[in-house]
Amino acid sequence: MTATAPAPPPFGVRATASLPRLALVLAALLAALFTAAAPATAHAALTASDPKDGAVVATAPAQVTLSFSEEVAMGDDSIRVMDPQGKRVDTGELRNMCSGSVIRYGTALHSGLPDGTYTVAWQAVSADSHPVSGAFTFSVGAPSATSVSLPTQKVGGGPVGIAYGIARYAAYAGFTVLVGGSAFILLCWRRGSGVRPLQKLVVRGWVTLTAATLAMLVLRTPYTGSGKFADAFDLDGLQAVLETKTGASFISRLLLLGAAALFIAVLFGAYARRQKNAGEQSPEQAKDSSDLAFGLGIGGTVVAAGIAATWALAEHASTGIQTGIAMPADILHLLAVATWLGGLTALLVALHKAPDIEREAVQRFSRVAFISVLVLAVTGVYQSWRQLGSWSALTGTSYGRLLLIKVALVAVLVGIAFVSRKWTARLADVAAKDRAEEPAAVGAGGDVSRETATAGGTGTTAGDAAAEPAEPTDPKRAAQLARQRAAREKALENQVRDADPGRSGLRRSVLAEAAVAVVLLAVTTVLTSTEPGRAVEQEAGRSPASTAVPNRPIKITLPYDTGGQNGKGTVRLELDPGRVGANTLHLWADGADGQPVDLPEVKISFTLPAKEIGPLPVAPDRDAPGHWTASGVQLPLAGEWRIDVTVRTSDIDQTTVQKNVKIG
Repeated sequence: MTATAPAPPPFGVRATASLPRLALVLAALLAALFTAAAPATAHAALTASDPKDGAVVATAPAQVTLSFSEEVAMGDDSIRVMDPQGKRVDTGELRNMCSGSVIRYGTALHSGLPDGTYTVAWQAVSADSHPVSGAFTFSVGAPSATSVSLPTQKVGGGPVGIAYGIARYAAYAGFTVLVGGSAFILLCWRRGSGVRPLQKLVVRGWVTLTAATLAMLVLRTPYTGSGKFADAFDLDGLQAVLETKTGASFISRLLLLGAAALFIAVLFGAYARRQKNAGEQSPEQAKDSSDLAFGLGIGGTVVAAGIAATWALAEHASTGIQTGIAMPADILHLLAVATWLGGLTALLVALHKAPDIEREAVQRFSRVAFISVLVLAVTGVYQSWRQLGSWSALTGTSYGRLLLIKVALVAVLVGIAFVSRKWTARLADVAAKDRAEEPAAVGAGGDVSRETATAGGTGTTAGDAAAEPAEPTDPKRAAQLARQRAAREKALENQVRDADPGRSGLRRSVLAEAAVAVVLLAVTTVLTSTEPGRAVEQEAGRSPASTAVPNRPIKITLPYDTGGQNGKGTVRLELDPGRVGANTLHLWADGADGQPVDLPEVKISFTLPAKEIGPLPVAPDRDAPGHWTASGVQLPLAGEWRIDVTVRTSDIDQTTVQKNVKIG
């Protein structure tokens, strides 16, 4: 009688948890590393203020109000007003003055403010969840010298920002494992619904996504406001978060996760029991099982798409151009990522802890992964075009550089996947050879791993197990025997797992894929919190040259070309004294022939990127043909300021030129 290796130990072995736990720990460490960077600015912009930037008012206003281009989230400390000595003069209470499409917030000022120049510093989180900030000045009575220390704690930064970033990464990882693991079972290996390690993997994905969503919900108040963990327990702040688009997306996600819990219960309950008895089912029972699988597939797809939509409705896809196309494309992109990378994780767990997985399941996943990569390519190209806007943004912006890293990682992942496909093909070759040479040894499952386990030769048979002595009464001896049995079962499990060299090679290549996927997911998380290249170029354009700090008024000359008739010329700008505080600005425009040109419109703005101040617009008055002036131009801080000059030569011909200057 031919000896056969015992079946692998039950799937409840404690070691099954080690692989997912290791992946989650590595994910958290990577998230902490990437989120340590300073948060980026985003789409929301300050469109108006009262008092206006640079305004000189006769009496001190009762409050300061700010208007924005889109919805923002703000806290009580989001607007700070400081006197010339840097002392706060606002009450610290935020006033929500939004009405209809007008997004306006304000803060009250203390009464009896003396004359001088006041600095308003603000910070908020835009509609696509990214931090924004800026500053401007106004004067009471007359401009004065000012020495202001702006807040060093940026909104969305510090320990709260790191914790929020880790939660964001955990949410993506949980979604990927939840959706990808479920898809792997339904599309590739239905018998896997009864495999304990896969059940644990999917459930942990659900728990991780739920916990991360709850964490982001309670951290949203300190993330958008003070940056203090204690504010996570502010019920008024939580209520304010729930009234925002981001808060609504969190609540929607939690409700959908309730539906996902029901899906998991059916998948690992009734469906798993039917798959366990699939070989003994009558035609009616087989049809019922097929109908249940179809229902789970439809319901699971709807729930997964709904969860993906909570990201699409609250981040980059919901702002900018072509949102009607961008949001469905983003949903498809997220689903494809989850199906590929989450399915890859499920396959790795199955190969490591369920070595009797059929080769047909591996081949089916290979086809599913190929389709997912095609969807990723199509949606990724569209998203890249929409978010970048130009080739120069690929290397000239943080978003573009991160995108290049992501593309490189995807290329590496596809290359490793090609190697995995070759190992999968070798599995099929081994199976054909086994059926030809040892037809009697092949079991009903059509799997080769169990049969090849006996070739390793441990000499252990079913009779050996029966010959074991009865359980001793001595507790120490019983514990020793239990450890020996556990070690023997573990050795047998490893023997079955490692008997087939094809499966060992496939397991190594899939592990390499999973490692790259963890890094890819970290880069993707950072990418979603980085300002798109299109927005950066619209705000800042290409990085201009800079000049040194002068010991006299700043004088610069900038050539321009609007592209129209008589559209070429130069503008000469003089900023006197070119220091912090009030300055007088002169601008002259000359045509290509060197003669003064009376341009229809000239606009100037100042931006201090290092402190995220600006743009501070200046509207010069026409003093003479080809000459414009502006007095009281306030530059509140020293640093490298960017001067943007917009020149319009006709109704449709316009361009913006810029240069950096250092203000002492």
